[in-house]
Amino acid sequence: MTQTTKNSPPSPLGSLARKTPPFAAENQASLPSHQNRVLAHVETFVFDLDNTLYPSHCDLWPKIDARITLYMMHHLGLDGLSSRALQKHYYHHYGTTLRGLMQEDAVGAEDFLAFVHDIDRSSLPPNPTLADAITRLPGRKLILTNGSRDHALNTAKALGLEALFEDVFDIADADFVPKPHPTAYERFFDKHAVDPARAVMFEDLTKNLLIPHQRGMKTVLVVPKPGQLDHRDKIEIAGREIPPHIDYVTDDLESFLLGLLEDATNKP
Repeated sequence: MTQTTKNSPPSPLGSLARKTPPFAAENQASLPSHQNRVLAHVETFVFDLDNTLYPSHCDLWPKIDARITLYMMHHLGLDGLSSRALQKHYYHHYGTTLRGLMQEDAVGAEDFLAFVHDIDRSSLPPNPTLADAITRLPGRKLILTNGSRDHALNTAKALGLEALFEDVFDIADADFVPKPHPTAYERFFDKHAVDPARAVMFEDLTKNLLIPHQRGMKTVLVVPKPGQLDHRDKIEIAGREIPPHIDYVTDDLESFLLGLLEDATNKP
């Protein structure tokens, strides 16, 4: 497990070593218990779904990505390359491809979400270690996703996590305004009565942690292990320099959570 806090030296981040040669083990940062206790005030644990509750080397996101392209080919009458280019343009301009389709092409959200999330999840194995860690967290547990509720529930079920979360806040709950737009977080805080000063958010995208940090949440960036396959777009992959709005980085979510629990048990 490799973890760090933003107060640690920025260079020995083994968890971000996929772009550089691996660091020596003695130089890799850890999470000292006195820094770990910064999270002792947390009463709400907020988790992103895709590439956070399951690692980015899993094939779920490529399946969804491919079905988005296919949907656009069918509904807009475009060839594959044109659909792919427009898909990524909408994503980067509007925050999600869906929002671009709704704004520019009057596409219905329900039909789109049902189609793109109709994927085979049999390649996603249950994660009993993560289930145990989340079960033991002393507070509320929520999922905040730019995907659909059904996708979140079906994916959580495949992971063995379906009974562990109080609720899912999905893109429809956000009125189809996605993270990282501030409105998405405000609607989430309001709907679930979350005090951001007493909450922590786990995410795989640095841009989606900026507003939570500004609102007072602790932020944890979940990254792939060194050398691990990463199916996300290159523009989404965190660089070597960790932005100041990231409080913690981990390439092992299960061990990070278990470390929080161990620290809470052992603190004087």
